[in-house]
Amino acid sequence: MSALDAVLARQSWSKVTPDAPTREQLLPLVAAAGRVADHSSLRPWRLIELRGDDRLALGAAIGKAEGDTHPSTKPLRASLLIAVVASYRKSGKVPRWEQEAVASGVAHTLSLLLDEAGWGVIWRTGGYTRAKAVAKAHGLGKNEELLGWLYVGGKPDKKPGRRKPVDADEVLTRMPAPDAAKKQKKQKK
Repeated sequence: MSALDAVLARQSWSKVTPDAPTREQLLPLVAAAGRVADHSSLRPWRLIELRGDDRLALGAAIGKAEGDTHPSTKPLRASLLIAVVASYRKSGKVPRWEQEAVASGVAHTLSLLLDEAGWGVIWRTGGYTRAKAVAKAHGLGKNEELLGWLYVGGKPDKKPGRRKPVDADEVLTRMPAPDAAKKQKKQKK
């Protein structure tokens, strides 16, 4: 399968089976995802693997963040969650937004690789990604932000809903031509 075919076939799987890739199966995919464009090779990201009781601890942290007395069951929707962390580096050349874009690129590339390898994946976020209780549960440093989690599992027999195709001609535009009148006026001065 070509990269184009893999991207065109990618779907988000909101429900997955309990199957999940092993750590050994994940490692080469993570290494490949880490090849995204990264100005100054800062690697301003890291991933946290959550399995088993890790998901219960996350559920408790989400419950606390939401002000609920009961833990959230959301982390139990998949056997494997991969937390995506923007881990900002000091740089005079690479602004914070660009570093977050790199971390997002790693997450998206990893989701494509997991999908192509046969796993169901969905990237889940929420307001509690910035909650102190959730950051503490993940052991985040002061220079880090949680961008969300990749929920990973087996693809069920049921097909996911199809996304609308992108009208590439509509979203790929040209730079506007300079206003000819303004250009002439500047030339006369």
